[in-house]
Amino acid sequence: MKKVPVIAGITFVILLCLFAFFRYTAKSYSPEGNVEFTDGNLKVYVFYNRPSKKGREIFGKLVPYGRTWRTGANEPTTFETNKDLKFGDKELKAGKYSLWTVPGQQTWQVIFNSGIPWWGVSFNKEANREIVDDALIIEVPAVIENKEFEQFTISVEKVSEGSELILIWDKTLVAVPFSVK
Repeated sequence: MKKVPVIAGITFVILLCLFAFFRYTAKSYSPEGNVEFTDGNLKVYVFYNRPSKKGREIFGKLVPYGRTWRTGANEPTTFETNKDLKFGDKELKAGKYSLWTVPGQQTWQVIFNSGIPWWGVSFNKEANREIVDDALIIEVPAVIENKEFEQFTISVEKVSEGSELILIWDKTLVAVPFSVK
């Protein structure tokens, strides 16, 4: 009878060690990145993981066209704003969202979702996004660049009439314009 708690404790420690090992291994291949953007009273914070190209064909192959992508690696990318934002004619309330995309050859859907799962994909390798929690979906053009970007990069930049959330990887650049409501 005394063996049951000991075996349960040992099993828990082993599982905890395995989880830590797999998490560390995943992070070594796709390190964490973050973006802190401030413009007046607006504050935007983006947390994401940065996979590398490593000679692979990215869009259309590793990241299939027409399927939801966690927009980075490991955990889902998160986007946090302290102000209500306008994306075209759509509004995103202040708050924290997971950021998903559906890449296409000419356009991408960019999705802000109010649910933030603990990992970006499920065990069957599908995006862990719950569609019912989508707060905003916007479609934007994808631009093919001459320059190749080895590591996935997100930035937020000030432009003449607001700001842009910029996603760059391989030779693809996606700019998502927004402004404070």
